[in-house]
Amino acid sequence: MTINNAMRKYRLPNPTTKEDLESRWTKVLNFGDKVLMTGYYYNGVDKPCYFGATYEYLSDNRTCEGILGLAEVSEVEFEDDGHAIAWAMSKAK
Repeated sequence: MTINNAMRKYRLPNPTTKEDLESRWTKVLNFGDKVLMTGYYYNGVDKPCYFGATYEYLSDNRTCEGILGLAEVSEVEFEDDGHAIAWAMSKAK
């Protein structure tokens, strides 16, 4: 999924800060030099609804107010947030 499509579909901010992500989404973590997150997007009953995203720092400021850019978003939704974060971790290496 392109960054622009993901921003529209999931309403992802770009650029943003970790502080902003943490106030909007429940699963946000630092992973090396990346910030990973999972989100929920309702697709209907009994359909996968979780997606993963990776953000990267756009400056040397690694505090919660450092500017982040959206790097990747999963092409598919997952059955739970654990699989979504595992996807994001695999992309952050």
